[in-house]
Amino acid sequence: MATETIKTSESGSARKLFGGGNLRQFGILFSLIAIILLFQYLTNGLTLSSGNLINLVSQYSYILILAIGMVIVIIAGHIDLSVGSVAAFVGIVVATSMKDWNLPWPLAILFGLFVGMLIGAWQGWWVAFVGVPAFIVTLAGMLIFRGGNQLIGNANTVPVPPGFTTIGSGYLPEVGPYTGYNNLTLLLGLIIVIAVIWREIRARRVQRIMGSTPSTLWVSVVKVVLLDAVVIYATFLFAGGRTGTSFPVSGIILGVLVLVYSFITRNTIFGRHVYAVGGNKLAAEMSGVKSRRINFLVMMNMSILAALAGMIFVARSVASGPQDGLSWELDAIAAVFIGGAAVSGGIGTVTGSIIGGLVMAVLNNGLQLLGVGSDRVQIIKGLVLLIAVGVDVWNKKQGRPSILGFMTRNRKTTPAPDEPPMVVPDSGTPDTARPPASMPS
Repeated sequence: MATETIKTSESGSARKLFGGGNLRQFGILFSLIAIILLFQYLTNGLTLSSGNLINLVSQYSYILILAIGMVIVIIAGHIDLSVGSVAAFVGIVVATSMKDWNLPWPLAILFGLFVGMLIGAWQGWWVAFVGVPAFIVTLAGMLIFRGGNQLIGNANTVPVPPGFTTIGSGYLPEVGPYTGYNNLTLLLGLIIVIAVIWREIRARRVQRIMGSTPSTLWVSVVKVVLLDAVVIYATFLFAGGRTGTSFPVSGIILGVLVLVYSFITRNTIFGRHVYAVGGNKLAAEMSGVKSRRINFLVMMNMSILAALAGMIFVARSVASGPQDGLSWELDAIAAVFIGGAAVSGGIGTVTGSIIGGLVMAVLNNGLQLLGVGSDRVQIIKGLVLLIAVGVDVWNKKQGRPSILGFMTRNRKTTPAPDEPPMVVPDSGTPDTARPPASMPS
């Protein structure tokens, strides 16, 4: 009996190494690793070379930024088809403001975010207060702002000044003594390594305070060692690129946004209400959630992030053009659904969307390294999206754990950090608006 108990405990500890669930829940993460290793082999080591990794982050950061906003939109039960056109429109407006109005580039960035906020407020008003479905509103927005881009730019490219290009094509600068690596990138990697260790220690402390049993020590040690090993390896790859390159500034912006929005969706009332509205709007409203305000803010936030993504792309391209933003919304939506979001809303995570976006980015990058034509790349990406979501739906129908929804599945153990939070009404909600503690017999 004691032997069986020990085996059960060890099995549970092994599962906790991967987040408390079974391994099928990590299908997308393992798929990402498998795709990386496959292309590393097929490209004779080019995939994980310093130059390619730096280019990968710089080239796809704007799509991943769009995915952060899109997952919140989809969790709330909507979809935004206008993000590519909004990004292109803001890009041409900002480029024109610097070229014709002599606006300094830092102010131009703030101006671009303000324009994105106005666009989001416009679309959010139609969705939240008029009641027009987001699909229709953003489809109209896609046409309006695509036309606006071509109208303002006269279907021509508009160059941007060198200072502005830093947010899209800049890198961490060289500082300190010569080490053969970029010192700031090494410092960034060291900070992340320490953060991983601190987070695990803090998680174990919180589990003890909450009265739950933390995983055995060896599980935490192995988890930290594996994560830090990946971080250290990636740090030296990014820091060891050719002279003048290092970790991209756009990657820093992306990382900050991931941290901020992960915290917002997991640990704030607004984040809980977004899940509530997407999961069951009527029940959320009965619990005191102001669904109109949530929908308005969600749509406005998406347009602000689209504006930022557009400016980063223009900065990387050194000019704004009429073809900017084409099909960006499709790439962002694909990243979100591959990362585990549900079409019906209420399910999804920022981290999952980033992983889904990286799957598409690595797949696209690897196929380009192999010289596959753009026509076949599109076909393969479409099939990957269809198969990934199809397998997820099939597993749900069979009563099996969702492969794509591994980060949002309820567990009997302590909830993982990326698990969607429970629906909790505002602290100011009157007692009459709260659901009864028990139903009358």
